[in-house]
Amino acid sequence: MAKEGLFNILNNRIHFQDIEVIDLFAGIGSISFEFASRGTQRITAIDKNYDCIKFLSKTADELEVPLDVIKSDVFDYLLKTPLKADLIFADPPYDLSLENFETIETTVRERKLLNEDGILIIEHSKHSKLDHIKSFQEQRRYGNSVFSFFEMEK
Repeated sequence: MAKEGLFNILNNRIHFQDIEVIDLFAGIGSISFEFASRGTQRITAIDKNYDCIKFLSKTADELEVPLDVIKSDVFDYLLKTPLKADLIFADPPYDLSLENFETIETTVRERKLLNEDGILIIEHSKHSKLDHIKSFQEQRRYGNSVFSFFEMEK
């Protein structure tokens, strides 16, 4: 339900074929594969778990999905990547500290990892409040899951 709600929102905001996506804390890739199924050709999936990376790579090959899979700690990746994206999606563990949620936004903003009019979306528990973070725009709640949207200043 949450993923369907998110993509209904995105349908009205973006052209999936024209964007570059970075999927942080990609896990088994449900978000990455959803973007691919909607025509996104440039997707980078980041996760530090070897089994997840192996699954993502194998599945992307089998489905012939254009997915660049990188095994890395997300925070290290954000500090080092030269990539920019139109949309960065982060689905960290729900028990991530508030400080680390803030670090995701701060690093994306300070390193200018989003293209013009880019969006950072962080999925989190309804118990985490992110509306105080600098570039916060809005949030949408679906059951226990919340999607917070951040847009960087131009």
